[in-house]
Amino acid sequence: MLPVPTFDAEDWAAVGLTVRLATVTTLLLLLLGTPLAWWLARSRSRLAALVGTLVTLPLVLPPSVLGFYLLLMLAPQGPLGQFVHELGGEAMPFTFSGLVAGSMVYSLPFVVQPLRTALAGLGERPFEVAATLRATPLDRFFSVALPSARQGVLNATVLGFAHTVGEFGVVLMIGGNIPGRTQVLSLRIYEHVEAMEYAQAGWLAGGMLAFSFVVLLLLHARGKPALAG
Repeated sequence: MLPVPTFDAEDWAAVGLTVRLATVTTLLLLLLGTPLAWWLARSRSRLAALVGTLVTLPLVLPPSVLGFYLLLMLAPQGPLGQFVHELGGEAMPFTFSGLVAGSMVYSLPFVVQPLRTALAGLGERPFEVAATLRATPLDRFFSVALPSARQGVLNATVLGFAHTVGEFGVVLMIGGNIPGRTQVLSLRIYEHVEAMEYAQAGWLAGGMLAFSFVVLLLLHARGKPALAG
């Protein structure tokens, strides 16, 4: 059994940064991913297949590959980096903002897919009834779609948060491993292992394992966390 270690300030800073990153990423993904999922669930456009493929691409790409291309795009000379610079923003690589941008791309399918599945499963009948009551498309979205798809919203929230907590390759490529600035919990565990500090690594890793197990247990207890669109 591993001895109980004494966690230092960098350990707690990594925990705090991870929770902050997961919270900000999940809130932004819900804000942007919900209308995207709504469009994917109801659109008959041929473009929907292409957009749906791009959304799910992070599921099959190695995180290091995804992080590499994001780093190129967010770099000062990259297309997104230049756009941010023109708006007066700071360079995004090796900053918290860069971590958020990378995390949003990496965790996008874990938010959009459960929402898309839930919204697609509602059928047309509730919206036809709402239309007869003169509800506008926006009214139907907020008063019919979202309340009826609340299980999908819950699944998306929890999966997006949990997936962001467990990131490694993407955040390493975009943020480096700067203590107090971009060093998240997974990177801190890796650093402990490199230094052969197995007790600290074991307890931090055990905490992440327990968190992931509880998340999946709760989701399966309430219903399957669907990721298929």
